Amino acid sequence: MTYDVKTHGEFRYIDEGEGQPLMVLHGLFGALSNFDGVIEGFRHNCRIIIPVMPIYDMPMREASLDGLRSFIERFVEFKQLKDIILLGNSLGGHVGLLYTLAHLDNVKSLILTGSSGLFENTMGGSFPKRGNYEYIKERVAYTFYEPETATKELLDEVFEITSSIPKCMNIVQIAKSAQRHNMAKDITAINVPTCLIWGLNDTITPPHVGHEFNRLIPNSELHFIDKCCHAPMMERPERFNEIMGKFLNTILKTSVIPEEV
Repeated sequence: MTYDVKTHGEFRYIDEGEGQPLMVLHGLFGALSNFDGVIEGFRHNCRIIIPVMPIYDMPMREASLDGLRSFIERFVEFKQLKDIILLGNSLGGHVGLLYTLAHLDNVKSLILTGSSGLFENTMGGSFPKRGNYEYIKERVAYTFYEPETATKELLDEVFEITSSIPKCMNIVQIAKSAQRHNMAKDITAINVPTCLIWGLNDTITPPHVGHEFNRLIPNSELHFIDKCCHAPMMERPERFNEIMGKFLNTILKTSVIPEEV
C-alpha cells in the first residue's frame, strides 16, 4: 500500500485514521512499509502515527538511543499526542521503552515485538560490508523465518543504505549504543499494560528475551507466533493483528476488530 508521507520541518511521518493515538516505532533497518498490515488492520479503530526516525541522517554526535528518544519527544510535542499506545519493533521497541520510562503519564500501553533492550544478535556490531549485495541479502534474510519475505525492494533499500559510509557509521554507532544500554534494571518500573508479541523462531532477539521482558515488566503478557522470526507484523500479519486486537480490546474497553490484511 502507498500512504501519504507528510513532511514538516525535521519530521517525516504517516498519520492515518482517527481516534486513539497509536504511535509506531520502526527498527534499525525498518521502513514504513513494514507496518502495512498494522495500518490496514487498525486505521478504522485508531489513529496510527509512524514517524521516520532519522537513524541514517542525524548528526553523528547525536546518533544514539538518547538522540532518538529526544527526537521522539520532539515529535510527540509537535503532534500534541496524549495518552499514547506505543508499538515498537526491534530498535524501535528499545526507543519506545526509553520514552515510556521518561513519560509514563503519557503512555497508555505498550506493545513490543522483537524488541532490543536486553539482548540482541545484530548486524550492527561491526561495520556492514559495503558494496556486497549477497552479504546484505544473506543478513536481511536471516531476520525472517521464510527468506523470501525479504523482497527485492527491501534488499535494494538496505543495500543503498549500507553503501553510504556516513549512514553505515550512524548504524554502527546506534547499534553499539543499543548493545551498551541494557534495560534490565529499568523496565521493572514500567507499570502500563504491556503486550509482548514474539516470533518463536527469532534469531535476533530469541524467545528467551521475550520471556525475560515478561518476567521484568510487571503488567505484561507474552505471546509467541510459530514459524516467525524477528518481524511478526510482516511475516504473520493476520496472527499479529489478532493478538494485538485482543490486547487493544482490554485496553480500550471496546470491540477492536482488525480489518483483514
